[in-house]
Amino acid sequence: MQDTIQIIPIKQIKEIRQGDNLSHIIAESLQQQQLSFENNDILVVTQKIVSKAEGRIVDLATVTPSSFAKHIAKNHKKDPRHIEIILQETKRIVRMDHGVIISETHHGFICANAGVDESNIGNNHTVSLLPQDPDASAEHIRSGLKKITGKQLAVVISDTWGRPWREGQVNFAIGSSGLEVLQDYRGEKDPYGYDLQVSLIAIADELAAAAELVMGKTKKIPAAIIRGYSYSPSSTKAKKLIRDAKTDLFR
Repeated sequence: MQDTIQIIPIKQIKEIRQGDNLSHIIAESLQQQQLSFENNDILVVTQKIVSKAEGRIVDLATVTPSSFAKHIAKNHKKDPRHIEIILQETKRIVRMDHGVIISETHHGFICANAGVDESNIGNNHTVSLLPQDPDASAEHIRSGLKKITGKQLAVVISDTWGRPWREGQVNFAIGSSGLEVLQDYRGEKDPYGYDLQVSLIAIADELAAAAELVMGKTKKIPAAIIRGYSYSPSSTKAKKLIRDAKTDLFR
């Protein structure tokens, strides 16, 4: 097991526009820091720049809110156009309270406002949506960096979500490529000989949260490298982290 893990921020990444090649931009930004990727590095990238590159940005001026969106907006003093986008990205409304819509997205994620966000976009009249297929997005970035650098990497796409029963938000993995997202200890013994029965650790989520420590919300650092963590290479996706409804006690 590794003794030391490094978290390296990738700085000076330019403002991302639709159609930008994130693999090239990230590799160039890292080179400007006089750094380079190493084999088995884990790249953590924020959802926001992925959504920007993929054109998942909506100008609210183009949105016509439904009567339902107007009703919700009036009750919670929100922009009805913003509410309409949330509803379009929602598969199922879980709960509405205090102006927040907890919804299940078409991906199967359960989060606030279906992941629709106004922050870190650069225009007060636009919102960002989650990537349509975050796992595919992670694989696209990973394969692009492999062609550029020749290095074997893993990629995690992160987003910031709240948590039941806990104050504050943390970063979670919504997309992944190249690593096993869960570490299964079930069937193993702890140091005292106890048989582990339920220990299933969300490795990809822990990596996403760790990277946030150097990226922050105001530093304009949308990517970071985690180096030194010994992970299991795998083709499994972040979708594997979504709990099946049959075992979810809170659905």
